[in-house]
Formats: sequence, C-alpha cells, structure tokens
Amino acid sequence: MKSQNEVALFIDDDIQSIGVFPTPVSFELDTTKLTDGEHILKIVSKDHTGKEGIKLVPFTVRNGPAIAIEGLKKNEVVDGVVPLMINSYGKGNQTSFILHGSETPHSIPIWIVILIILFIGWAAFFHITSSAVSLF
Repeated sequence: MKSQNEVALFIDDDIQSIGVFPTPVSFELDTTKLTDGEHILKIVSKDHTGKEGIKLVPFTVRNGPAIAIEGLKKNEVVDGVVPLMINSYGKGNQTSFILHGSETPHSIPIWIVILIILFIGWAAFFHITSSAVSLF
C-alpha cells in the first residue's frame, strides 16, 4: 500500500496530463509552449485510499510582446475622432537592454499641468507682494 499522495497536472481541458508526481513535488511550468491568454492549471490529487481532490488555478500567459495603448480605455464610450498612441515591446533575448522603444511614452496628466499653473501663480503673487513691501 502506498503512503504518499500523487498529483496529476493538467492544462485547460487536456485529457493527457503533463505528468503524475508523488508529493511533495517541485515543478517548472514552461509557458513558452502555451498560447498567450487565459489558461487553467488543474491539479488532481489522489491519496493512498483512492480519494481525489481537485484544485483549479486560473492564470494568464503573456509571452508575446506587451501592447500599451493611450487614448482609449476598456469599455469607454467614445465619439468622433479618437487619437490613439499604441506601443508594442517584447522582452527580447534578455541578455542586453535596449533603451529605444522599451518604454511607452505618455502624455502629461492634467493634474500636473494644473499644479504647475498654480505654482507659477503663487510664485508671481509672492514676488509681487514681497517686492511691494520692500518699496515702502
């Protein structure tokens, strides 16, 4: 009679398991063989009496290049002409870092513009009132 539990690992709805391992198990999941998108890791555990336990772990694979978009948000209602900025960048070979194209440019948020205008207004007010005081 076995005293160790076994686990079988499945990806999505595959009938064929990735493998059956005695517990505890350390396993490296190679996501490069999976398509980008949502997947489910199904873990089926069986004890020495034959009882089974199942755990589903949803995860998302993104091995392809990342895509960033500015100007349109998810489920946003738009009309007319919508200017978009789209950037795509991948990990590359990860042995060297290429600066060009590795960051997505963003426009300046409106709250920063408002803060700059308020600061310039306060500085002008301070300069005018302090110079008026020194004249008298």
